[in-house]
Parts: sequence; structure tokens; C-alpha cells
Amino acid sequence: MKASLLFLALAAFAAADKIPDFVVPGKCPLVDERSLYEQQRPNHPKYAGLWYQIALTNNPYQLIHQCVRNEYTLDGTKFNVRSTGIDAKGNRMTRKGQVLPNPFGEPHLSVDYEGSWMAPYVILDTDYENFSCIYSCSGYNFGYYSDFAFIFSRSPSLADSYYRRCEAAFMNIGVDPSRFTKTTQGSSCPYSSHMSW
Repeated sequence: MKASLLFLALAAFAAADKIPDFVVPGKCPLVDERSLYEQQRPNHPKYAGLWYQIALTNNPYQLIHQCVRNEYTLDGTKFNVRSTGIDAKGNRMTRKGQVLPNPFGEPHLSVDYEGSWMAPYVILDTDYENFSCIYSCSGYNFGYYSDFAFIFSRSPSLADSYYRRCEAAFMNIGVDPSRFTKTTQGSSCPYSSHMSW
């Protein structure tokens, strides 16, 4: 349903010659999603817990810009996610969503946040204890696609060795690491003062 609505929205943009800048000509890279998903599915309980956003590519749907923390709670079938941080105006923000098995049976998880579109959630690499490299790509008719990528950490900082491992995972599928922007984390964030959201 949401995928078809997104297609209609993009078709309207195309008709008006106003294609969003994150929708580009080409197609999604080849990713062995089935192999990754089969390896990771038994380990989903280990994926639950707190993840800090360390870096991301341009993403108009990410409304939290700094100090991004994502709490993943596995309810048996899906992850319920609560994201907190600071928005572009400097205000605290909380968003809720879910990460769940793809409803159409495709071999990957899907992410569904309030006020956004359901999109693929492909974990390219993770050790469950330190880092996670997440990729989302959607292809459309007329030879266009959009993709978004994230680097997560279990703490507000990430060792260079793990960051480079994510860079390698993205380069392996043709995603240029220079597209990433670091997310502000650390002592300037509200979570460091133990204040509640």
C-alpha cells in the first residue's frame, strides 16, 4: 500500500518535472539479501537494544538530526523502535516506528516510521555488539531509484576499525562513503546528562 502510494507520489513529481533530489537515475545495486537475511534472522534477538546513529547519507525522512538514539525492542515478530534526539530547530524529538519482516515476503527487514514510507532495511554487516551498517534502496519505474544508508554503534562513538568495516560493506555494493555525514553525539547530547525524554 505505502509502496504504491510512494510510486504515485513520485509519478506526480515526474509529471511536474519536480523529482526530489534523493531520487536519481539508475537502479539499486545488487545485494545478496537472501543470504544476509538467512544468516541474521536467528540472531535478531541479539540485535535488540540501544543503537546510536553515527553517520548517514542524505535522508529527508530522518527528522532527528543530532544525538540520535534508537531503542530496539523485539516483541517476538518485529522490533518496536523508539528514536530520540534533537531536530533541526534544536528541539528534543521522539519518533516511533518498527522494523519488521518484509510484508511481501522479500528476504529482508522493512522499516516503518510514523510520517514516512515503509522501506527496505538491509543489514549489510554487524557484529551485534559494536556496529551495524544499514542500507535501504527502492527502485521505481522510469529508471529511477532512491537509497539511504546508516552507520550505527552501541555507544555514542565508534572505533575507526568498525567504521571502516561499514565503509567497506558500502563500497562493496557501490555506495560511495563520501556521501556520509557524521551525526553529532557525545557530551553535548541530553542523554549524557541522564535527563529523561
